[in-house]
Amino acid sequence: MSSSIITFTLTTILIISPLSIASPLSDDNLTVYDVIESYGFPKGILPIGVTGYELDKSTGQFKAFFNGTCSFNLEGTYDLKYKSTIEGVISKGRLKNLSGVSVKVFLFWLNIVEVYTSGDELGFSVGIASAGFPIENFEMCPRCGCGMDCDDVDGDRVRKSGRNYFVSSV
Repeated sequence: MSSSIITFTLTTILIISPLSIASPLSDDNLTVYDVIESYGFPKGILPIGVTGYELDKSTGQFKAFFNGTCSFNLEGTYDLKYKSTIEGVISKGRLKNLSGVSVKVFLFWLNIVEVYTSGDELGFSVGIASAGFPIENFEMCPRCGCGMDCDDVDGDRVRKSGRNYFVSSV
């Protein structure tokens, strides 16, 4: 009789354990923008149009997916390009080992390898150099093709201004 109780208990534990380990329903409903904000980043570090993402919470391995390459210019200052898959390791205030995002500096495309927060600034590293910008510049998501200089065609509020939001403070 005691072996049947043990078997029942083990069976119950095996059935219930995966349910308690699984992510809560709210995690399933989080957008990629919600996820990056939960790690201390503003949602505007990713353009509108992410079609999906993967996150391994135990390792921080992170991937975001687009339908294709996403390119845009920010206020006439920087050309940015996101490949159809970007990936890196995310932790609170830091996204390292980043691949799939590049910035054009003069005539050269450089890979952005790390993004980090430092006080009220967001830092971007290309390995040999980095630049910092006020976090408030990233409150809104840019759009593929037009960045922040878009007409409001689908009801989203898009910032349009002559101010250059992306002049480095470093």
